[in-house]
Amino acid sequence: MWEFFLCLLPSLMLILVKILLRLNWICHLADSTVQQLGRCMWIMACRVLKLPHIPVSKSIGECQAEVRLICKPTGLASHLKKHCHALTQPPLARWPQADPHLQIITHLMWPTEEGAELQGGVRFKRDNLLLEDGGIVALDWAVSLMEQQVQAKRDHHPGGKALGLHSSNPAIVIIIPNALGRVTPHLIRLCHQALQQGFYPVVFHRRGQGGCPLTTPHYQEFGNPSDLVQAVAYLRNHHPSSTLLAISEGSGSGLLLSYLGECGSSSYLTAAACISPVFHGQLWFEYELPWLYHWIVLIYRKLQINRYATALGSVMDVAKILHSSSLQDIEELMFCATKQSDHRMSDSIDHVVKDRSRSSTKPDWASYWERNEPLRDADEVAVPVLCLCSRDDPLLPPLSTVPKALFHNSPYFLLAITEQGSHCGFLHEDGHGGTTSWSHFVVLEYFRVVADFFRVEEKKGFKDDVAHRGSQGLRHSASAVLSRRRRSTLLRKERPILGSRRRQISTPSDRFTFEEEQVDFTWNRSYTR
Repeated sequence: MWEFFLCLLPSLMLILVKILLRLNWICHLADSTVQQLGRCMWIMACRVLKLPHIPVSKSIGECQAEVRLICKPTGLASHLKKHCHALTQPPLARWPQADPHLQIITHLMWPTEEGAELQGGVRFKRDNLLLEDGGIVALDWAVSLMEQQVQAKRDHHPGGKALGLHSSNPAIVIIIPNALGRVTPHLIRLCHQALQQGFYPVVFHRRGQGGCPLTTPHYQEFGNPSDLVQAVAYLRNHHPSSTLLAISEGSGSGLLLSYLGECGSSSYLTAAACISPVFHGQLWFEYELPWLYHWIVLIYRKLQINRYATALGSVMDVAKILHSSSLQDIEELMFCATKQSDHRMSDSIDHVVKDRSRSSTKPDWASYWERNEPLRDADEVAVPVLCLCSRDDPLLPPLSTVPKALFHNSPYFLLAITEQGSHCGFLHEDGHGGTTSWSHFVVLEYFRVVADFFRVEEKKGFKDDVAHRGSQGLRHSASAVLSRRRRSTLLRKERPILGSRRRQISTPSDRFTFEEEQVDFTWNRSYTR
């Protein structure tokens, strides 16, 4: 009798468990127990790895559902508030998707297969661009594997400009990867999302990065936009009917912000966005990252340099660089050492005047950042820039270091701060059991809303011009505008003073109280070429 019962005991236990799992409260209790156990184990693993523990809400209801927007009250900011709905829906996800470290692992560090069918449903077709000094940068055009007809849109036809939405002249989105040049899963999903919405994404690769050959014995400095200037000019000349936009990922914002500042009103871009940007380059290099991330980045950087060790050996001490123990030491040995400076001085004849002045600067750490800080020419920026930052980002300095005065005083800078999002993650639950990237939807919707705003402002300016000039003046104005249609920049500015003499707002606010300031700035269209 007992032997028979013992033989049936396993089967009875399975039947009992199956019956209990049919009860909703039992399932919920089991899921909660397993999740809590996994959460405790992950916290212990973070402590062992000495990763900073950042509390994450267990449920979406516990999250603070708001996006704090810091900007100068202008007509553009008011328009964004009314029409950019993604900014009113912050990224909300539960653990484990919302964990900052897990987001970094899955969105930045997870391996991708280069040159093959990628997990995001995107492949790339490369154009190598020869620069003035003999260097080469790469432009990777994203092509959807599911919609091969998207590639046909590269041959643009004359016509009016349209922004995305599968038009005959889709807007080109220039995507700048992080300073290491790695194509991350986050970047691939951004390309896929942009293709789905009718944009035409192209990834810009610096010299020696992303599989791009290094034909000159030096890398690009952190904030030197000379190569990007030539790449953007190339895109403008070959696609004159398309609007140019730009998105940077992480430390790649140092290059994008430098470009916008140096080019000013001569930039061909209509709008830009920075996801988890680096505002202070020197502070970022001197900031102490969690040791695990620091060593992963350090090893990846050394592998890049070691690939061209023979060629770089003539201009820098490669052996010393490969034995460095910090990113700051590598950057300083590559660009601030005497040997590297002498080589740049000898090659300065073949560079433009701006590059020649860069090469003649004294090679020390402080002067290096005087010419490479991303915001060194912030008062020259003439296109709207949306920056997305998260409070739980473990790879950037604290939010207290963000130059909020710049966003309060410049009409072209907008800062959106979320409670969670990690570094270039911003995961959001889609309501169907999956997650999407909130940042992708925000920046793409932001581009469309900005384009609509400029279109309205352009019509207003055109009507005012008609009333002022009359019919004869109108014919002259129309011909002048048509001759300048090759320029995609739809707004320019009078230089605001953002330095020590900047006008401070007495009661800065992030809640869109615009009425008191809207009269101080108007969005005018002007050209400098």
